[in-house]
Amino acid sequence: MTHFDDLETRSADAREADQTAALNAQIARVGGMDQVTSLADLAKLPVLRKSDLSARQKEQPPFGGMIATNLSHVFQSPGPIYEPGGSAHDWWRFGRFLAACGIDADDIIQNCFSYHLTPAGTMFENGARAVGAVVLPAGTGQTELQAQAAHDIGCTAYAGTPDYLKIILEKADEMGLPLKITKAAVSGGALFPSLRDFYADRGITCLQCYATADLGHIAYETTVGEGMIVDEGVIVEIVTPGTGDPVAEGEVGEVVVTSLNPDYPLIRFATGDLSAVMAGQSPCGRTNMRIKGWMGRADQTTKIKGMFVRPEQVAALVAKHDGMTRARVIADRAGETDVMSVQCEGDNLDAAAIAASLPAILKLNGDVAVVADNTIPRDGVVIEDRRTYDT
Repeated sequence: MTHFDDLETRSADAREADQTAALNAQIARVGGMDQVTSLADLAKLPVLRKSDLSARQKEQPPFGGMIATNLSHVFQSPGPIYEPGGSAHDWWRFGRFLAACGIDADDIIQNCFSYHLTPAGTMFENGARAVGAVVLPAGTGQTELQAQAAHDIGCTAYAGTPDYLKIILEKADEMGLPLKITKAAVSGGALFPSLRDFYADRGITCLQCYATADLGHIAYETTVGEGMIVDEGVIVEIVTPGTGDPVAEGEVGEVVVTSLNPDYPLIRFATGDLSAVMAGQSPCGRTNMRIKGWMGRADQTTKIKGMFVRPEQVAALVAKHDGMTRARVIADRAGETDVMSVQCEGDNLDAAAIAASLPAILKLNGDVAVVADNTIPRDGVVIEDRRTYDT
């Protein structure tokens, strides 16, 4: 299998050394943080959350005083949050994903990501340039015109959300237009197995990637069922939601990403998404860490008795009590009333003392149960809402 570059097959030691040097260069650019001696030292640095970024941007528009250089674009995401973009070679790092999809200079990509305000369309176009492919900047909507253009131009590849290609294919069938699309690079939605099978039955190989507007490309599939390989231009950590503390390998937690792009350094940026490290190396020969893909949202903020309870508060509860290693807040109903309980794991814990601390930390009273180790599932959930509203 052809790889995008030699970075994809580096040894673990070489990657560690290269990324530690690149991280220290980012720390020097940003300032205000100590240099690190290894990637393990990342856990000592503060986490930057989207809410923090939004607040900074309101105080100091457009980028909140963050370093943003060599720019060609400014984008707006809901919030609003503004993201910088560049047009340098593979600035967003999507070339690596497109190459894994088999897309190259012989392809014409129908790019059905939006070019309006949000960066997805530009991200994939920049990646297409990196692999030498021609782009039809199709954007979204106008499906009949999309099908006609795909036929007339002879598009061989598709970039867009997982489900929209099916709509184009079915419209082309309805119009009697044969299409030449055999490769699909998708993101921004759920790629259900049945949908992937639909494409496979039509001779289309469909792979997905994980990316955000702030960070660009983060991880990508190369082989179906083998997880997502972390991009070489970022460092990914999986941490307990609401904290910056790494979880054990294989355990579900929040995805925290450090971008090594010198034009827009983001160090320990919390995505709000849940995932887990996948053990072992990909059969494709790429050697970087793998994650299991998107597994839900880490922002589990829940309103109980009219008060918001946030993952950061649960983390503060754990930190408050010596010996406590894990806690889960459970929201439930007793008749028509909200109730809160807290499960806690750890050594020599005093349930009464923990309960007494709840009003100060969680702003609510609740029942506390000290449970045995490994009772609380390692699924990344720190606030569980068991309430139903259909009765």
